[in-house]
Amino acid sequence: MKINSKILIIAGSDSSGGAGIQADIKSVTSLGSYAMTAITAVTAQNTKGINSIIPIPSKEISNQIEFTSKDIKPDSVKIGMLHSTQVIKSVLKSINKLKLKKIILDPVMVAKGGAKLIDDKAVLILKKKLIKKVDLVTPNIPEAEILTDLRIKSLLDMKDAAKVLLNLGAKNVLIKGGHLETKNLRDIFVNKREVAIFTNKKIKTKNTHGTGCTLSSAIATYYGCGKTLKKSCELGIRYVNNAIETSPNFGKGNGPINHLNSFIIKKKFK
Repeated sequence: MKINSKILIIAGSDSSGGAGIQADIKSVTSLGSYAMTAITAVTAQNTKGINSIIPIPSKEISNQIEFTSKDIKPDSVKIGMLHSTQVIKSVLKSINKLKLKKIILDPVMVAKGGAKLIDDKAVLILKKKLIKKVDLVTPNIPEAEILTDLRIKSLLDMKDAAKVLLNLGAKNVLIKGGHLETKNLRDIFVNKREVAIFTNKKIKTKNTHGTGCTLSSAIATYYGCGKTLKKSCELGIRYVNNAIETSPNFGKGNGPINHLNSFIIKKKFK
């Protein structure tokens, strides 16, 4: 299998393997690309929640980004958990220094179990400085509400929130509609030229741990391979839906999804 592109992932680690760096590496690899990482925090967590978060010093995060990228230049970048203003500033500095392109930002703010993963000052700097430096921002509804100060209860509200994010300097926005109480799942892609709605059947399951991390990594992978951003979103959403549909049902809480759904294993293991 030929490697299609090289993806740099800047995100936190999830000890249970369902979200964060672990989900990112699995997604990028299963879609045929090469994953590199800069770890921003180490968490002890499982499907029921987070036990502890140990932040990595911002200088070490920059070292990981720069030392890796100077040797193997990434075709695209996925940014996940950034827990403080200092970390965001360091990541921004490294992005500018290396002139990194094709950046996807998943603004990770709250874990599935409700634990807060970013402080208020960091949210402000993310809104003021980081959003305008990336190609796409991919908030879910709770994250979009934090970023826009809007209540989101409908597709129209999602469009309004996307416009606010564009006004903050975002080039493209994908708001994920999984938190809405609707029969069908609607994700909305918006920029200043177009609005696209991706509609899929909502899968009833508790196994959705790491879906946001997985989606942003899948989009970064397709984008790094040369697909358009809109097409990358469409293909990324399809990959995640298949991963949810075939989830392995591990753990006692919000279980992980199946990152290997893109593989067809022809030989049976004996």
